[in-house]
Amino acid sequence: MAAQVAQERVINFSPGPAVLPVPVLERVRDEMLCLPGAGASILEVSHRSSDFIAVQNQAEARLRRLLGVGDEHEILFLQGGARLQFSMIPINLLRGRSQAAQYVLTGTWGKTAVEEAKKEGPVEVIFDAKPSNYDHLPSATELSINPQASYVHITSNETIQGVQFPGDLDTGTAPLVCDSSSDFMYRPYDISRYGLMYACAQKNAGPAGVTVVIVKKELLDRADENLPGYLRYKNHADANSMWNTPPTFAIYVLGLVAEWLEETIGGLDKMHALNQRKAKLLYDVLDEFPELYIGHARKEDRSLMNVTFRFSSEAAEKEFLQGAASQSMDNLKGHRSVGGIRASIYNAMPIDNVQALASYMRDFAQVQA
Repeated sequence: MAAQVAQERVINFSPGPAVLPVPVLERVRDEMLCLPGAGASILEVSHRSSDFIAVQNQAEARLRRLLGVGDEHEILFLQGGARLQFSMIPINLLRGRSQAAQYVLTGTWGKTAVEEAKKEGPVEVIFDAKPSNYDHLPSATELSINPQASYVHITSNETIQGVQFPGDLDTGTAPLVCDSSSDFMYRPYDISRYGLMYACAQKNAGPAGVTVVIVKKELLDRADENLPGYLRYKNHADANSMWNTPPTFAIYVLGLVAEWLEETIGGLDKMHALNQRKAKLLYDVLDEFPELYIGHARKEDRSLMNVTFRFSSEAAEKEFLQGAASQSMDNLKGHRSVGGIRASIYNAMPIDNVQALASYMRDFAQVQA
């Protein structure tokens, strides 16, 4: 097989699978042929081997330190992405219960999650921003949370619409269930507030293939023992995420991303501060040129991960994308349901690349004036 010369890397604003830290990619490259001490590639070692068990244990330990996860929660490494969790959550926590699960719909992924939950039991939508095309979050007074609810489900960051909860929602005695797929580990959390947090890794924490589920141990016994085996959280917890062969390579890379966050960035407080700086660079341009750049999300609910905006004309959008491509800025076109532009600036996006986009946006606006 002939060797191929690597092409220059673009500035990748993809919403997922998304940008990974370059030091992590370099480490993967260097260890691909032979995982240190294992005598084989991470792609070749058994998931039952001491070499992989050490990789998984270290990944879990780093997640626990970064997120402040105590002994009251299990950390599971699963497959199937968030879409499988849309079903697994109500199968485990709602099926057979009389109390409804409550859902807060702030975008496309919350809407998708509730459709699956309705197949398993009673569901109450306590907030739905559909009339405004999901451009905002609920205020504290808009949520009527039932303390006896089976659980309360939110999507912490909606990638398509670009709205994001800035903190940890207080749901009282009702378990808080959170889809944090697109902003996992972007800030510190109070994990004690969460009954279950889940995240497919490919947006903000690693490659496609692994889904992290952080679940309170007290919730594991809710599910019927007669569920299909893979669909029961307790089976995975009892088997240390090895009820079936886990996604070994994806877990390995997730662990390296966690190591990068912990040792290079310096933890989630510093990551959050950096994410705020990056997002401000772009939102400042939107606010400076509001007649050209029409933001989708309301200012108070803007995402630090996905900056969404559109233009007043298709011609301007096309010209903008062509100019961005000429400067090696890729994957900026927004989702078809919102249109316009979506710049995904996840944890691994270097601030210099965000500055390059901000400078291009300002130059483009001045030419259009």
